[in-house]
Amino acid sequence: QVQLVESGGGLVQAGGSLKLSCVVSGSIFRNYAGYWYRQVPGNRREPVAEIHPNGYTAYAGSVKGRFTISRDNAKNTVYLQMNSLKPEDTAVYYCNVGAGQTYYWGQGTQVTVSS
Repeated sequence: QVQLVESGGGLVQAGGSLKLSCVVSGSIFRNYAGYWYRQVPGNRREPVAEIHPNGYTAYAGSVKGRFTISRDNAKNTVYLQMNSLKPEDTAVYYCNVGAGQTYYWGQGTQVTVSS
């Protein structure tokens, strides 16, 4: 059974930084693409960043240049480094990994950016 455990969320002032981690267990992480999504109550979950097994990355326009997604296959972990945080980045951040037709979600971690 594949499990994802996220950590690193918290409260930070605008302009600050946080680094989210997502540890994947129960499967061969190196074959999976990794994604970070975020969701504000009442809104749909939106994609933030993605990283593929070959290292290709992509970002939502609202975070490009501020956020960096990375992966460490030896540690079965995908990261999201978030810099220059803004109040509008406040959300629950979810990790998602998978390939083909099968994807898995983490439980989410709250990020709150105060102005």
